[in-house]
Amino acid sequence: MTGYNAVSARNTERAPQGTGPYSQTVAFSHYNNISAQLPIDPASGAVVAGGITAQAEQCFKNIKAIVESINHKLTDIVRISLFVKHSSDIDAVHAVHARFFPDYVPALTTVVVGALPLDALVQVEALVSHGEGTIPNAPQAGDLVKVAKNTERAPLSPLSTQSVAFSHYNNLSAQLPIDPATGKLVAGGIKEQTRQCLKNIKAILEGIDVPFDDIVRITVFVKNLSDLDAVNGVYTTFFPDSAIARTVGYLPARTNVAVSALPLDALVQIEAVVSHGDGTPPQAVEDRHGIVIKANNTDNAPKSTLSTQTVAFSHYNHLSAQLPLDPKTGKLVAGGVKEQAGQCLKNIKAIVESIGHALDDVVKVNIFLKNIEDAAAVDEAYASYFPGGVPARRTVGVAALPEGALVQIDAVVSNAEGTPPSA
Repeated sequence: MTGYNAVSARNTERAPQGTGPYSQTVAFSHYNNISAQLPIDPASGAVVAGGITAQAEQCFKNIKAIVESINHKLTDIVRISLFVKHSSDIDAVHAVHARFFPDYVPALTTVVVGALPLDALVQVEALVSHGEGTIPNAPQAGDLVKVAKNTERAPLSPLSTQSVAFSHYNNLSAQLPIDPATGKLVAGGIKEQTRQCLKNIKAILEGIDVPFDDIVRITVFVKNLSDLDAVNGVYTTFFPDSAIARTVGYLPARTNVAVSALPLDALVQIEAVVSHGDGTPPQAVEDRHGIVIKANNTDNAPKSTLSTQTVAFSHYNHLSAQLPLDPKTGKLVAGGVKEQAGQCLKNIKAIVESIGHALDDVVKVNIFLKNIEDAAAVDEAYASYFPGGVPARRTVGVAALPEGALVQIDAVVSNAEGTPPSA
């Protein structure tokens, strides 16, 4: 498609290679999606010796090597996600993170997961701005400005910025149930904590004059999967938010993750990705206003009353996490993890094809495993759907998955045609 953005996958020998069927970085339009980096020494191919500090440093070194290999720098990163095996290691990982970002700090998500590949103690993932875009031989807007903002109406942290916008997206730091007035967790249980997380997100969006219904993707991290029904009860009081959204029944794409622990021993943490129709300077006003959100469901994949299967905005589609459910029966498919992974990917393929795309358009895949030892079996199924190993990827072990599933997969898809301006 001459004149259109193209998926651009790259690897460098300065960071670990051959650790899975994925690319180190996959760029599309104005973002680079970097695969989650383990603490592997690229020279030896082994996890580095030492404890949590040494491993965290190696993860960030690998991120830095990848970012520099595509002629970018760490300050081009808009979001960092930290996956830690032990909650007692969070402070040490944050200390390393602070050394790599002494001035500007990206949006940040930190969670404690059940397990990581290679029995690592930490894994680090990054999303990078890409001002030059990916139209072949036609730089789009190399001078786009990243806009980082905070508001006192939501919790402030020296480790992160509340909202980092670039081009047509805002990436928000994951919000804990912290009362911004006191800086402490709110009193009460899961309902009160969920409400505070969403109130914090709403305050951040109001601080940048963005409506709540401009959210395109939500990730809910819960400490106890049994709390999900209570979370959903509060969630439905926030979504849909506006009269227009209620009329069309708009809900963002969504992923639910049961983690082992959260910072401050919170019960819930919520992360949001937000559309940004105004864009970031110096995009011309006539080029950036009126881009619409396009939400879509298909009968060929499982549906949910709490989310939309895919939400497109500008040059990206965000897919809700797919469980290994047969869309006809709504039940888990028979078999083990390989069959379950195949069903997750079959559901993703059905959603992607329902919006006129192909799996070659996928730029990022996130895999959540009940048992990290199942990674090799998942890769067997994965290879038949992504034989070229192009998408960037993240794999983590989780405490539990909905429906008792062994695997859950979500994806981000390129959208070369973009979404149209409103009439």
